[in-house]
Amino acid sequence: MSRDVQAIVAAYLAAAAMAVAVAHAVPFEHPIAVALAADLAATCMIFTFSFGFRNSSFYDAYWSVAPPFIAAYWLFSSPVFGVDTTRQVVVLGLVCVWAVRLTYNWGRWWDGLGHEDWRYLDLKSSAGKAYWLVSFGGIHLLPTLWVFGGCLALYPALALGTAPFGALDWVASVVTAAAIGLEAQADQELTNYRRSQPPAGQTLTAGLRRYSRHPNYLGEMGFWWGLFLFGLAAAPSWWWTLIGPLAITLMFRFVSLPLIENHMLEKRPDYKAYAGRTRLVLPGPPRDGAP
Repeated sequence: MSRDVQAIVAAYLAAAAMAVAVAHAVPFEHPIAVALAADLAATCMIFTFSFGFRNSSFYDAYWSVAPPFIAAYWLFSSPVFGVDTTRQVVVLGLVCVWAVRLTYNWGRWWDGLGHEDWRYLDLKSSAGKAYWLVSFGGIHLLPTLWVFGGCLALYPALALGTAPFGALDWVASVVTAAAIGLEAQADQELTNYRRSQPPAGQTLTAGLRRYSRHPNYLGEMGFWWGLFLFGLAAAPSWWWTLIGPLAITLMFRFVSLPLIENHMLEKRPDYKAYAGRTRLVLPGPPRDGAP
C-alpha cells in the first residue's frame, strides 16, 4: 500500500472514529441532530488532513462515503415500531450501490496526493492567504451540509415510514435506479474516452454527451430527488425535506456547472461549438439538427 493510500485510509478511519466519539458525547438524542454533529466532526477531521498535507482533495471521496453510514445509523436507531421493511431494504440498497459506484469512480482516477482538483488550485490562487479558511468553509463544510440536507429524506424513509411500500415508492425506485445508471454510464463513457488517448484538448461529444453536456450531473441530481420521493412516500408530512435535493440542484446549476463550463471554454478549442449545439444538463436533440 502506497503512502498516499495509507494517508487517505488513515484520514477516513480517523474521521469515522471522531464521528463515533462525538455521537456518543453529544448531550442531545434525536438521531438527526446526533448524525449532523458526527458528520460535522468527521468533516473537521478530514479538513485536518487536508490542511496537514496541503491538499484539499482529501475531501473528494467524502461526498459518497458519508451517506451510507448516516442511513444505516438512522435505520438502526429508528424510534418507531413497524417501519416498512421493504422500503428500508430498497432505500439502503440503492444508497449503498450509489456510494460504492461513485467512490470507485473517484478511486480509479485518483492520482495520489501529488494531484489536486483544478478548482481548488484556482481557488488557492485567488484566495491567497485566506485559502485554508475558504477551503474549510467552501470545500469541506458546505458540501457536507448540502449532502446532509439531501440525506434528510432518508430519515422518514428508514426510521418513520410504517405505510406499506406503494406506488410512489415504485416511482422513487425507478427514478433513483435510473439516476444511478445514467451517472454510471456517463462516467464509463468518459473513462473509455480517456483511455482511448484522444488528441489533447478534444471534447467527448458522443454517447450520452451528444444530448447533454453533463449527463453525470443529471444523474447525480436525479439520485437526490429519488431519495426525496422515498421520504415523501414514507411520511408525507416530511415534504419539507425537498430543501435537500433543491439545494443540491441549485448548487450544481449555479456553482459547479458554471465553473466547469468556463474551464472547458478556456482549455478546449472545440468546446464553444459543442456547447452551442448541445444542452447543458437536460437531454435533447443536437441544435444543429444532425441525426
